[in-house]
Amino acid sequence: MTATHALRRDRGPAWLRRSRFGSAVALAVLILLALAYLYPFAISLATSFKTDAGAAADPLSLIPATPSTSAYTELLRNSDFPLWVRNSVIVTLTVTTGRVLFASLAGYALARLRFPGRGVVFAALVAVMAVPGVVLLIPRFLVINTFGIYNSFAGLILPLLVDAAGVFIMRNYFTSVPPGVEEAARIDGAGPLRIFWSVALPMAGPALITIIVLSFQGSWNELSHFIVASDRPELQTLTKGVAQLTAGALSQGTQYPLKLAAAVIMSIPVALLFLVFQRRITSTHDGAIRG
Repeated sequence: MTATHALRRDRGPAWLRRSRFGSAVALAVLILLALAYLYPFAISLATSFKTDAGAAADPLSLIPATPSTSAYTELLRNSDFPLWVRNSVIVTLTVTTGRVLFASLAGYALARLRFPGRGVVFAALVAVMAVPGVVLLIPRFLVINTFGIYNSFAGLILPLLVDAAGVFIMRNYFTSVPPGVEEAARIDGAGPLRIFWSVALPMAGPALITIIVLSFQGSWNELSHFIVASDRPELQTLTKGVAQLTAGALSQGTQYPLKLAAAVIMSIPVALLFLVFQRRITSTHDGAIRG
């Protein structure tokens, strides 16, 4: 009897054993889901280092039979890929900067400033978020063409500078911050703009990082807007260029290594951004007021 009790004590109570079993099952499921999610990217990376013949002979192999960097050499030397990268960098950095600025200003105004029609503006903002982007492509083209910015960087950038989702995120964040944080600055005579710049904005670090990541990802991966905003080859971005590569724009044949090399390079900046800022994308405001 003593030995049985000792064995039960070693194994722990039943609820603890069930909890450990459930955790192990959940961990196994998460690992399987992660592998299923990463496997296509692993195939893309491996295939980009294959020859055309090797990719056609064994497309799902994760180890190239004859490793080769010919796809990257062809992409960087015999195509307009560097031009596409330059255009995407210009557009993405400008759009991300503009969205952070305008989303934070508009979000703070909707959260803190009292003005007639504020509720109507916020309702319109939510309504815009519910409209599919594809519905706005033709009106967007008409506006761009009417203002004479078709086939220009202005046409690529200006319509993307303000994003309803970014304003919504910043507005909700500023609303969650207790107003008492700003009272001291207001007592000292600071105006709304000074309070926003010196008090509210520094506290909105997590929300700003979220806007930066989402804006960078959205503008870097944007395609439909760039299709209607320009048709000049010198203004092509990565998304349009890589889309053309899938149709065999450089030569005949499948060109799987070439296409996947372009996709791998294109995915690196967004992946790095998420890895760097994944711990900072939160919506908390702990420490806003200290006793």
